[in-house]
Amino acid sequence: MMHCFPDGSSESLRFNPTGNSGPAEAQGCFECCIKCLGGIPYASLIATILLYAGVALFCGCGHEALSGTVTILQTYFEMARTAGDTLDVFTMIDIFKYVIYGIAAAFFVYGILLMVEGFFTTGAIKDLYGDFKITTCGRCVSAWFIMLTYLFMLAWLGVTAFTSLPVYMYFNLWTICRNSTLVEGANLCLDLRQFGIVTIGEEKKVCTVSENFLRMCESTELNMTFHLFIVALAGAGAAVIAMVHYLMVLSANWAYVKDACRMQKYEDIKSKEEQELHDIHSTRSKERLNAYT
Repeated sequence: MMHCFPDGSSESLRFNPTGNSGPAEAQGCFECCIKCLGGIPYASLIATILLYAGVALFCGCGHEALSGTVTILQTYFEMARTAGDTLDVFTMIDIFKYVIYGIAAAFFVYGILLMVEGFFTTGAIKDLYGDFKITTCGRCVSAWFIMLTYLFMLAWLGVTAFTSLPVYMYFNLWTICRNSTLVEGANLCLDLRQFGIVTIGEEKKVCTVSENFLRMCESTELNMTFHLFIVALAGAGAAVIAMVHYLMVLSANWAYVKDACRMQKYEDIKSKEEQELHDIHSTRSKERLNAYT
């Protein structure tokens, strides 16, 4: 098997004066590894890992928390799905689940695209005059990613704010359960109408004196759903941090690519001028030789 070295030669053609191929091969592999590690965009890699972790927490825990909410509403608040195409709370929860599926798929692809852009940008900066050239299209793609990442950051800020609403609702419910055990004889109630879950005409509430309330506070669904929403909120916050990290990385790459492009133009002009001077000297030398002969 042939191993390629950084200088382009192969193991079978590389000459080793000592006759021992071990050190030369080891040195070549070490140089290859260093070169490969130097081309990895570590900042983009960290942002991608943070983005995937945040999206996974938000989508996974958010989906399970919505399923737990359906169980709580049907079991303890005695709510049922409305027949027909009426937009009730259960239909909205199903819509939110489909939105979660879309978010998971979209940001999985977007994270891969940003990683690929990081690899290409790193390669363009490190190998400016190698096989990789900085083009106008590449700069436009980088600018487009900056704009798109900024919009996604604003979207995740909105998702984070929206996810805090069920956390607040479940915190109120958890506080009522805790206060009902601390204060004897207290009659505390939670009405779903104040959160807009049901219409004003429907009275769906549980009070501390009811059996459903006691069973709900003692059940594991309430505690699990509350903590799942908290983890989903943390995941959304991690996604926001990842978007901010991506913005810093993309902005830095844009500045580096812009400077490298200017340097590339300068080097091209300099090389062209040197070639012209060389042609002029060659022409004059030929003229002098012809005149002498």
